Amino acid sequence: MGRSSSDTSPHVVVLLGGPSVEREVSLVSGRECVAALRGEGFHVTEVDAGPDLAQVLQSVKPDVVFNALHGRWGEDGCVQGLLEWLRIPYTHSGVLASALAMDKEKTKTAYRQAGLPVVESCLASSSEVRTRHVLPPPYVVKPNNEGSSVGVYIVHESANGPPQLSEDMPELVMVEAYARGREMTTSVIGDRALTVTDILTDGWYDYDAKYKTGGSRHVLPADVPTEIFDACMDYALRAHRVLGCRGLSRTDFRWDESRGLAGLILLETNTQPGMTPTSLSPEQAIHCGMSFGKLCRWLIEDASCNR
Repeated sequence: MGRSSSDTSPHVVVLLGGPSVEREVSLVSGRECVAALRGEGFHVTEVDAGPDLAQVLQSVKPDVVFNALHGRWGEDGCVQGLLEWLRIPYTHSGVLASALAMDKEKTKTAYRQAGLPVVESCLASSSEVRTRHVLPPPYVVKPNNEGSSVGVYIVHESANGPPQLSEDMPELVMVEAYARGREMTTSVIGDRALTVTDILTDGWYDYDAKYKTGGSRHVLPADVPTEIFDACMDYALRAHRVLGCRGLSRTDFRWDESRGLAGLILLETNTQPGMTPTSLSPEQAIHCGMSFGKLCRWLIEDASCNR
């Protein structure tokens, strides 16, 4: 269906789905954003990102792209590079920041250089991790370049041996010391940290806890000492800046309250946070007075090339 000649609102393409292991989450995020942007008066086309994405975009001719992809290809600089090549303004972070934040080891290197606290970690081959303890237990094994707690293994102190990683784990994985304590997160929009959410679960904050109904409970603002709250806000903004993020990002923390400020460490920064009204970042925006629709509008108005 074509647009009328009197329609002056920007034509927005929302990219969703895609080929990553986080496809289903992206479909949910994207469709919520489509509805919100239409509610804000934008002309919106929904595009499920596939191998023909360049041709589809050249055919549809959007004024701006709202990137609602999660995981590899959509979150690691690949689609951002395509959009730069096609000179289509887009939301969220650019090529370098996206690639940097998706690589957990490179993210930690950037954190360390900025003086941000992280736990000990190293990269190892999956075959080596299956045969010996690369770090003293307890430790965590996860892909170096996936999100949403995909493929995370926790090796407890009582473990009889190294973890039996599944065959679909990538050959290169991150092994990091297990960080005890509470899971917390802070979103940054533009150059402003929003608030701190305390994430309560009955176990590890894994994929199911993140995305299944009742999998986790969010307390915001987090009921923590002012020193810890302020540190989360400061660290999230510094992480956003040192990685070169744009638009919206979310930085995740673990806090061992028995150690005070010394027990607060950064886990990772997400450049494409979940985008449903009950996802962590939109929830924080709503708490700060920005509706889900207004958040989506802000991201469109912030979109550009050369990010």
